[in-house]
Amino acid sequence: MPIFGNVLPMKIHAFAAKNAKEPLAPFAYDAPQLDPYEVLLKVTHCGLCHSDIHLIDDDWKKSQYPLVPGHEVIGIVEERGSQVNDLKIGDRVGVSWLLSACLNCAVCETDDTNICPNKKTTCNGHFGGFADFMVADSRFAFPIPDGLDSAHAAPLLCAGATVYAPLKRYCSGQTLSVAIIGIGGLGHLALQFAKALGCGVSAISHSANKEIEAKSFGADHFFTLDNCPKQFDFILSTVQADLEWDKVISLLKPNGTLCFVGRPLKPATIDTGQLISFQKTLTGSSTANRPVMKEMLSFAAKHLVKPQIELFPLKEVNKAIERVKSNQARYRIVLEV
Repeated sequence: MPIFGNVLPMKIHAFAAKNAKEPLAPFAYDAPQLDPYEVLLKVTHCGLCHSDIHLIDDDWKKSQYPLVPGHEVIGIVEERGSQVNDLKIGDRVGVSWLLSACLNCAVCETDDTNICPNKKTTCNGHFGGFADFMVADSRFAFPIPDGLDSAHAAPLLCAGATVYAPLKRYCSGQTLSVAIIGIGGLGHLALQFAKALGCGVSAISHSANKEIEAKSFGADHFFTLDNCPKQFDFILSTVQADLEWDKVISLLKPNGTLCFVGRPLKPATIDTGQLISFQKTLTGSSTANRPVMKEMLSFAAKHLVKPQIELFPLKEVNKAIERVKSNQARYRIVLEV
């Protein structure tokens, strides 16, 4: 593919939402001029995340249309800007929720690019990975280890990073009792990572029939909220459901931490008494910064952590979306381009 002054003489073919809650439809746009740090990726796989559906439906009231979803992108570097030195043509890389950050603020100076106030996302205000090609910032494109195949690597870029980052932050190097709430797209990866980090791992689900599967992912114990002992140093909530949060907090030991990576659709109401009396902590975590993203990919390859996936061709994206919406996906859907 010839490149003239970093202007790509081509159309990119994608699937886009034209308006909120509409099915995705074929959409073509002109490939933009590459900025100095940008690369053009030939997309091979892209995960379908529930966040894509929230953007399609404008659940967060900030979607920009036409919207090309897709932020668990695996692609091959086809072209690169003039200042790209760390990636070469032909490299296999991944792009996550975070398209870019300013790299100049106090937060970025501590490598916490994932919480930069000026960060940009891959598929809102920028065309994402449900396409044959995508432009990305090379500084936020991560080489994929040889030990990870592309289809299984794709969900790690969002779901994997989302659960690995807080587990590494709060649990690494310690023998802690950890509970994962929700055995779904995030939770089944969290169980694997927590086990590989050396934690004692419990799964908490409202579905009692998930016990065998949860233990296959690494859970030592399985509970429902109604029969769960109070024994945990750290609880990771991966669900969007509105739970009895005071009951969940009561499952923490003194000085324990409840971390949210799933975002309930309604504001959570809690009694602060437990936090004060037993010095319990509530926190959240937003995907992963660049060093942790690279570490997570290497860790997953080394410890054989991989998502359970279903493959769909990109042309069947609307069918895949309906499968996720109906809670039938087990546990991540990946689109092949």
